[in-house]
Amino acid sequence: MALAPGKLRALTRLADRDGFFRMVAVDQRPPIMKKIRETLGEDAVTWERMGAVKAALLRTLQPHASAMLLDPGFAYPYAFCDLDPAKGLLITLEQFEFEEGEGGGRITRTYPGWSPRTIKRMGADGVKLMLFYRPDAPASVNDRQHDFVRRIGDACREAEIALLLEPLVYPLAQDAAGAAAYTEDPAKRPELVIETVREFAKPDYGIDIFKLETPIAASQVPAPEDETSAVADTQAWFEKIDALLDRPWVMLSAGAGMEPFRRILTYAFRAGASGYLAGRAIWWDSFAAYPDMAKFEAALAEGGIAYMHRINALLTQHGTPWTRRPAYRDGIEINPGGSEFVSRYPG
Repeated sequence: MALAPGKLRALTRLADRDGFFRMVAVDQRPPIMKKIRETLGEDAVTWERMGAVKAALLRTLQPHASAMLLDPGFAYPYAFCDLDPAKGLLITLEQFEFEEGEGGGRITRTYPGWSPRTIKRMGADGVKLMLFYRPDAPASVNDRQHDFVRRIGDACREAEIALLLEPLVYPLAQDAAGAAAYTEDPAKRPELVIETVREFAKPDYGIDIFKLETPIAASQVPAPEDETSAVADTQAWFEKIDALLDRPWVMLSAGAGMEPFRRILTYAFRAGASGYLAGRAIWWDSFAAYPDMAKFEAALAEGGIAYMHRINALLTQHGTPWTRRPAYRDGIEINPGGSEFVSRYPG
């Protein structure tokens, strides 16, 4: 299929040389703010303290990742000098606060003053857009979310920058954490995740990479090494996701612990996923050492890196390189701006 050269360049930079996405998120805001408040006091959240945490995460974990995800408010401006230019770069577009729509539905907001064009101009390879979405939310809410993603997709096509969509199922009733945090809905139904993927797999949205949540609540995912009907049923849900997508997809951790996330990744990689974009599953345990930054970085270097090595090996063993996804495995036609120059990128 045809792919603009900027999009192709972005996908190759976000992945490693084998075509796997080993991406680490340091764009989290509410969880880090909460930890700082609990440790240092209600008024302790400052730009410098937030930035220092994100810079430590970037310095320690970046060498073992193919790309890093940064937020534009804290991580990017504070830790810019720590960025490795050889690594891919994603920037968060959405704000964590949302607008409440009809019937408890959520409407996503962009980070104030930012757009795909802005993110492209700063030298990033991709736009990450988290989208609150439920197929059974009121039509007035979902219509706005559909139009919102189409507009972002069109802007990313124009800028020739990759668009990574992260749709999240949420409780229709306002959850206890409010607008300042996302926690996995423990009562979510697999069908809601499947129907969400089905909707945004449509080509008019312009999604290049899907960042997906587990269709089964993380706490309920069985150990994939077991030989039980529950394992077979869980694998079937992940394979239903894969069957809907011709583009690459990766898994998010949504705050799951290391072992639950390893289980989730095993199912996803076996089904056809091309990697992960994870944050807290990798580094949250190390955050227990905060505010001692030296101990925090030492814990990251020991536990976080070891965990990355473990899931990277799992990805190599079971994952599918993005160039082997159905849309690309027969090769990619590169046609810059409709000119006569057309080349091929091997699948």
